[in-house]
Amino acid sequence: MTDENEQIPSQRRQALSYKSKRCCYGGSSGTVVVVVLVVIAIWLGVRYGPSLWALSKRETATDTCPPSSVDCDGKRDCSQGSDESHCVRFGTANELQVMTSKSRLFFPVCAQDWNKNIADQTCQQLGFRQSHIYGVLQTNSPSFQSVNSQFTNTIQGSVNISTSCPGQQTVSLNCSKCGKPPVSTRIIGGNAAVDGQWPWQASLHFQGYHTCGGTLLTQDFIITAAHCFPKGTPGSQLPSNWKVYIGLVSQLHLPSPYFVKQIILHENYDPVTKNNDIALLKLNKQASNIQPICLPVFGQTFSPAQQCYTTGFGVTRQGADSSSTSLMEVKVDLIDSSVCNSLTVYDRQITENMQCAGDLMGGKDSCQGDSGGPLVCKADDQWFLTGVTSWGDGCGKKNRPGVYSNVGRLLMWIYGKMQLFSQNFLKIKTALLKTNSFLSEKVKVGRIF
Repeated sequence: MTDENEQIPSQRRQALSYKSKRCCYGGSSGTVVVVVLVVIAIWLGVRYGPSLWALSKRETATDTCPPSSVDCDGKRDCSQGSDESHCVRFGTANELQVMTSKSRLFFPVCAQDWNKNIADQTCQQLGFRQSHIYGVLQTNSPSFQSVNSQFTNTIQGSVNISTSCPGQQTVSLNCSKCGKPPVSTRIIGGNAAVDGQWPWQASLHFQGYHTCGGTLLTQDFIITAAHCFPKGTPGSQLPSNWKVYIGLVSQLHLPSPYFVKQIILHENYDPVTKNNDIALLKLNKQASNIQPICLPVFGQTFSPAQQCYTTGFGVTRQGADSSSTSLMEVKVDLIDSSVCNSLTVYDRQITENMQCAGDLMGGKDSCQGDSGGPLVCKADDQWFLTGVTSWGDGCGKKNRPGVYSNVGRLLMWIYGKMQLFSQNFLKIKTALLKTNSFLSEKVKVGRIF
C-alpha cells in the first residue's frame, strides 16, 4: 500500500517471495499415537476411500457435459455442474432473477407463495448458509418466474415462466448481512486502519508468512487473486500450506487462523495477461461473527465520485523487502477503461474483466503484498466489493494506476463456484459422518483392528 507520490520500482502486486519454514515433529512419546492413527487411516482408506476419493476428484476434474445436457433445468448433467451454475442472479435492490431451460432469459421471481424456507434453500444453493432477509419489490416486468407447489433442490427447477403476478410484486432477497462495518469509516489515504473498519479483510499466509490479501465473501469463502498460487512455486496450490487470518489490523497480533479446504482457481486465468485473475478459498469451518463484504448486483456500476478504497498489508516504502505489519488503507478513484487502455496509460492491456483504480498523477496505490485484497466502493450506506487487487506497473507511478479484477464481470463465476463447492462439501461431509458413526461403533465394541 503506497500513497503521496511514494513510488516503488519493483514489480508490484506479485505474491511475495515464498519462504520455507523448517518444522519439527513430536518425539518418541507420540509414536504410539502416530502408529494408531496410521492404522486407522489405512482402514478408513480401504473401507471408505473409493467413494470419498471420487467425490474429491470431481471437485478438481475438468468439467464434462453429455450432448443431451440441458442448462438450468434443475438437473445436474455436467460432471462439475456447470449446466446449473449460472441460472441465478440479483438485480437492482437485490431483485431475485432466475433463468430456466424454458425461459432462456432471466426473469424476476413472483412473490406469491414465497416463504422463508424457499429463501433459505435458494441462498444455500448459492453457497450461503441461509438467507438474511427477503422482501417485496414492485416491477413492470412483462414476464415472471412463479414458484411451483413443491420446491426441489434448485430454484431454477422450482419455477415456471408466467406472464402474470399478483400486484406485480417480485422477490427481493439478501443472503448475507454484509458491507456495514461496526466502526464508521472516515479515512485519509495511506493511514493505518482502525480495528473494525474493514472486518472482511483477510491475510493469507503461505508456510507461515503473509503472502496475499483476501476478502470474506460468505462464512465459508474467501475471494482472492489466482496469481497468488503460481504453478511454479512448490506447494502453493496445496491447501494445507495456507492459513487465513480474518478481520485483523496487525500482523503482530494474529487472531486464530482458519484453514483452507479447497483452492478454486479460475479455469481461464492467464498468468501472462492476468485476465480472470481471481480465486476462491473454501474454508474448513465457517467464519462466525465476522461480517463479510457485499457482492455487487448484476449491472451495478460505481462512478469515480463514489467512495472507493483499497486495503492491504503490502509494502509501504521504496525498496522495502517485507510487508507492512499494519493494515493500510488508501482512497482511490475508479478510472474508466477507455482512459486506462489509452496509449499513454496501459495501451490496450485492460480487458473487460479488469478495473483500473488509483490516481493518474501517481501517489495512491496498492503494492507488492496487497495482491488478492479488496477494492471496495460505498453505495446506499453499504460497502461492495468492486475489484480484487491484481497487477500494475510499479507502485504509485504517474499514468500507471492499479489494475483489479472486475468483480461485477465475474459474478456468475463466483456464484457458480460457491454453489458447486458448497454442494460437494455437503456430500463429502455426509460421507464422513457415516464413516465417523461406523468408527464410533467399532470403538465401543473393540473391533477397530
